Amino acid sequence: MLKKRKMFLLQERNKMTTTSISENRFKRFLRTINIPPVYYFLVVIFLGGGILDQIFSDGQIFTNKAILLNIIVRSVALGIVAVGQTLVIVGASIDLSVAYTISITAVMSSYIMQGKTENVPLAILVVFGIGILIGLINGLIITKLKINSFIATLGTSLIIKGIINATFSNYTGSVPKSFQFFGYSTLGPIPVAIIALLLVVFAGWFLLNRTKFGAHLYGVGGNIEVGRLSGLRTDRVLIGAHILCSMTAVLTGLFLVSRLQSGAPWVGPDGLYDIESIATSVVGGTALAGGKGGVWGTLAGVLIFGVLDTVFNQLGMNPYLKTVLRGAIIVLAVASYTYRSKKEAA
Repeated sequence: MLKKRKMFLLQERNKMTTTSISENRFKRFLRTINIPPVYYFLVVIFLGGGILDQIFSDGQIFTNKAILLNIIVRSVALGIVAVGQTLVIVGASIDLSVAYTISITAVMSSYIMQGKTENVPLAILVVFGIGILIGLINGLIITKLKINSFIATLGTSLIIKGIINATFSNYTGSVPKSFQFFGYSTLGPIPVAIIALLLVVFAGWFLLNRTKFGAHLYGVGGNIEVGRLSGLRTDRVLIGAHILCSMTAVLTGLFLVSRLQSGAPWVGPDGLYDIESIATSVVGGTALAGGKGGVWGTLAGVLIFGVLDTVFNQLGMNPYLKTVLRGAIIVLAVASYTYRSKKEAA
């Protein structure tokens, strides 16, 4: 009897040990993937929107796969440029020229293509060249002339706006059907646009977390003087970040023109891609002061805005209320970040 009891106790102890090890492994796994807190907020927004849709509308947000895919597809344009914006914000900079970089990409690419497939490679080369030039100019003005990034990129934005308005007044050119695969085609059940967004996000994550450039960018954003004294080429790092940001704006412009099938001067500013790319980065946990943040959080911020758009459309609500709610979310996100920062410092 005593022997059986000892065996029973030994088995129970082994079970408890196994459970404890499993729990520790699970905790380590959670720490490894490091889920940004904003994803929990995204889940709350999605569930809340779905419940409201069930009560006041047809309740298709939870059940219609097309609506779920549409949330992400509509987030692609903002998501791509927001990744680039996150890079410059991590470096304690900012880029207000992305909206008009998107516009000049749209009008120039469709103008060069003129509906001909053979013109597509040239159009892509030209617009990426323009994007690199814009990013280089932004970076040089900020680093060499020591002009605040807000003022510098605002000035660049106005220059691009003037060039576009003086040259193009309406829809310009057209894109061939072969180029529309970016905006409309699928690989199996997954839209090509979603794959492109995930690739850009992954590339941004890899750049920030697995390369020297990313480590240097965090260092520059955390304290540029300390970085300079440590031997970092701070100017080169910031210029690189601005070039990458402009390249994501070009990619967004190409995506939009593939969906619109023609370029328009207002496609960038009307989409508020400058303000919203900054907003989604901040909502995702990237500090405007620099040195903290990441692209996975930015993706969550973009999806939050996408879910809000879908919920408001489903419920037929006043679109201006959407802007009010977005503003409230940004304020709450910044307040939450400030609170967490003070708590960590304490």
